[in-house]
Amino acid sequence: MTAADVTTDRAVETAVRTAMWRLLPLLGLCYLLNYVDRVNVGFAALTMNTDLGLSSAAYGFGAGLFFVGYFFFEVPSNVILHRVGARIWIARIMITWGLIASATAFVQGEISFYIVRFLLGVAEAGFLPGVILYLTYWFPRARRAKVTALFFLAVPLSSVLGAPISTLLIQNGDGALGFGAGWRFMFFVEGIPALLVGVLVLLLLPERPSRARWLTATQQHALEQRIAQEDGARVPQQTGLRAGVGDPRVIALSVIYFGAAFGLYVLAFFLPQVVSGLQARFGVRFSLVEIGLITAVPYLVASVVMVLNARHSDRTGERRLHIAVPASIGALSVAVALYLGSPYLVMAAMTLCAAGVFAVTPVIWQLPSQFLTGVGAAAGIALINSFGNLSGFVAPYLTGWLQDLTGSFRAGMFVVAGFMLLAVVTVLLLRPERSA
Repeated sequence: MTAADVTTDRAVETAVRTAMWRLLPLLGLCYLLNYVDRVNVGFAALTMNTDLGLSSAAYGFGAGLFFVGYFFFEVPSNVILHRVGARIWIARIMITWGLIASATAFVQGEISFYIVRFLLGVAEAGFLPGVILYLTYWFPRARRAKVTALFFLAVPLSSVLGAPISTLLIQNGDGALGFGAGWRFMFFVEGIPALLVGVLVLLLLPERPSRARWLTATQQHALEQRIAQEDGARVPQQTGLRAGVGDPRVIALSVIYFGAAFGLYVLAFFLPQVVSGLQARFGVRFSLVEIGLITAVPYLVASVVMVLNARHSDRTGERRLHIAVPASIGALSVAVALYLGSPYLVMAAMTLCAAGVFAVTPVIWQLPSQFLTGVGAAAGIALINSFGNLSGFVAPYLTGWLQDLTGSFRAGMFVVAGFMLLAVVTVLLLRPERSA
C-alpha cells in the first residue's frame, strides 16, 4: 500500500465518521416521526374503535389502507427523488405527511378513516427507499448494514418513546384544544413535529459528499471516489429503470421483505391489543400508560439485537444467514406466544419475535446494491419496499379478520410465522450476485 493509499483511506474513514454524526441523527429523527405517525393508530384503536364503531376487521382494513396508497406511489416517488435530490423531496414528503397525520384527528367514521389512511400512505411514499438510496451515496459497502441499522433504530425507538407518549396523550387529552376524545388530540399533536423537521431537512441535508460543507475537499473527493469504485466493481454499468423493476432477484427480495414486514406490522398494529388482552386471560390490570410501557419492552430489546446483527454481518460480509436465522427464531416465537401459560412468557416470546423481525431489516437492504445502481437502484429499492409493505395492508386486515372470526389472535400469529418462514426459505435460495 502506497503513502497515497494510506492518505486516501484515512480521508475516507474520517469522512464516514463525520457523515455518521452529521446525517444519522437527523435522518433517524425523521424516520422516528414517520413511524410514530404511521403506527400510532394501534394505540388509538384502544378507544377509537369503540368511539367510531369499528370492528377489528374494519380497523385492520383501514390501518392497512395506508400501504395501498404507499404501494402505488412508491416507485414514482423514488425515481423523482433520484432526479431532483433527497433534500427537496424528503422535505416535501415530511411536510405533506405531517399535515395528513394531524388531519386524522377529524375522522368521523369508517369512510373518513379509510380515506385519511390511504392519503397518509400516498404522502409518505418514497421516504424509506429514498433514505436507503441516499445512504448508498455516502457510505462504503463495509459500513452500510451498520449504518442502516443505526438508521432503523428509529423504528423500535419510536415504540419505546412513542408508546408511552401516545398513551399519555390519549389518557389525558380528552377536551384538550377542543377535541372531545384523547385519541383525536394525540393524532393532531403527533403530526406537527413532521412539519417542523421537514423544514430542517430542507435547510440542513446535503445531497452528496461533494455538497457537504463540513467535509474538506480531500474528504469529499476520497469518499465519492471510493463509493464509485465499489459500485463500478460490483455493477460495472449503471442499471436502468427496466432492470430495476424487472430483475427476478428484485421480486425475490420483495417476497423476503414482505415476510419480514408482515411480522413488523402485526406487532405495530396489534401488540397493544395483545397486551391489553392479557388482562382478561391472566387476571391482571393495566392502565393505558402501563400498556404503552409494556409494549415498548420488545422494541427496546429488538433495537440492541438489530445493531449487533448488522455489525456482525458487516464484519463477516455474510448477509443471507444474518436474515434467515433471526427470522426463523422470530417465526417460531410468535407461533407459540399466545399458548404460553404466563404473561411474562407471552411477552418474552413476543420480544423474541420483535428481535427477529428487526434484526433482519437492515441486512435485507444490503442485497439490492449487489446488482443495481443508478436509476435502477432507485426503482428496484422502491419496488422491493412497496411490495414488501403490502404486508402492511394484508397483515392488519387478515389479523383483524381472524380475530373477529375466532375471538383470538392465535390464528393471526400462525399466519405471521408462516410468512416469516417464507422469507427464510426465499433468502436461502437467493443468490443476489447472480441473475436468478
